Amino acid sequence: MSEHNHVVSKDGSVAMQRVDEALDRIGPGQKEAILEHFHSFQTYLGKRIQLAQKIGLSEEQLALAAEKVADYLAKHEEPRNSEEKLLLELWRVGSKEERHQLAHMLVKLAQELK
Repeated sequence: MSEHNHVVSKDGSVAMQRVDEALDRIGPGQKEAILEHFHSFQTYLGKRIQLAQKIGLSEEQLALAAEKVADYLAKHEEPRNSEEKLLLELWRVGSKEERHQLAHMLVKLAQELK
């Protein structure tokens, strides 16, 4: 797969407009395995955050990416457990600023699994 298909390029720049495309490339079986249990989702997110940090993404860039992922999930996926249902409801009622703060908190939550 060429670099133009990735969200993060070799120079560390982030193409937020490609987040939806990247999420669409995850197969249904893998997506189900990630989203079925909240711990699986948290672990998956934590691994992606570790990779992003290794290439130099800032906490703000991580939060912006988490916002894009949360928007995608809110629009395209049904919650599969009570934690995801709560996150979806918080996302729906939150203002833009509150959603951004929630994204920061999700990044921190996923980082705790290190």
